[in-house]
Amino acid sequence: MNTLPTLNSKEQFHCYTGDPSQICGIKEYGLKSGKAKGVKAFDVKNGSGLEYTILGDRCLDISHLSFNGVNCSYLSKTGITAPAYNESGTNFFQSFYAGFLTTCGLRNVGNACEDKGESFGVHGRISNLPAEEICASVNWIENIPEMTISGKIREASFFGENLVLERKISCRYGENSIRINNTIENQGFEPEILMILLHFNVGYPLLSPCSLFLSSSQAVIPRDAEAAKGISGYAQMQPPTKSYQEQVFYHTLRGDDDGNTSVAMINAELEIGLSIHFNKRQFSRFTQWKQMGKGEYVMGMEPCNCYVGGRLDPLNKGILSSIQPFEKKEFNVVISLHYGVKQLKMLEDTVNNYLK
Repeated sequence: MNTLPTLNSKEQFHCYTGDPSQICGIKEYGLKSGKAKGVKAFDVKNGSGLEYTILGDRCLDISHLSFNGVNCSYLSKTGITAPAYNESGTNFFQSFYAGFLTTCGLRNVGNACEDKGESFGVHGRISNLPAEEICASVNWIENIPEMTISGKIREASFFGENLVLERKISCRYGENSIRINNTIENQGFEPEILMILLHFNVGYPLLSPCSLFLSSSQAVIPRDAEAAKGISGYAQMQPPTKSYQEQVFYHTLRGDDDGNTSVAMINAELEIGLSIHFNKRQFSRFTQWKQMGKGEYVMGMEPCNCYVGGRLDPLNKGILSSIQPFEKKEFNVVISLHYGVKQLKMLEDTVNNYLK
């Protein structure tokens, strides 16, 4: 079997390429059609099968993700929409393109509500805000190209909050992992309730009836009566189903002594898996969103620090995190892609090891 040469130095990269971007790098462009018009986008490829798109005008969230040519993300019927089309309250869903990552928060997650005279929309404002100070760069780290996109997203209002999310998303040539580092700073002079949920959405064909959700759950609680109907099969996926009603499950995950834990979606037929790694000291909770509807066929894996009923949800009473003036808090994740029977078995063992 023929094998490709291993490129492990800058000299070798330049020996085999005129411009290394032919195999890995970042492409920056602007979307020009429909409601996506004006949105700044960055396509990233790592040279070993991992490709994804970051939207500069939507919180540096990730719209598309594929691995070895297989799509892993979900794009809703709204398509990508510019921040100008943001709708508050329940109309959030008119601009919810989902993508692979939608960031929810920073002062509300879940249901719209009114608290002390202030209105909070579904899943908060942060995902609809454009980033500033965006930097896209390819740097050589230990003779390997590292693709990095960073920027700041500010959620602020006159007489109100001033929260800044500093985000850095990076991957390396030949390493099928994405590191997403989030630092939130309260640049105001009053404490603020801080709610965050990273809404990672898996779609077809990674998501299919033969897909399986893996977790180290020591407890799984259905959000409501509809979810209770599906509690015995929360880890199994169904085919697209007409009039399917979403099911949401709250998981209590096991982790190691340092709080590290993982969840994953695997598709044995495609021999592809996607895992999410995070720390329970940063993300104290985990939510699974299962939506098996026709045209709305998606499963969400959602590290979070709260429940998804909104800031007035009784479940959130007494557990909501606060961030003090000029305090910083980190919320970091690693996304990894896996291919082949051997790697899927190793991934399954990694998740199961937390159960021991």
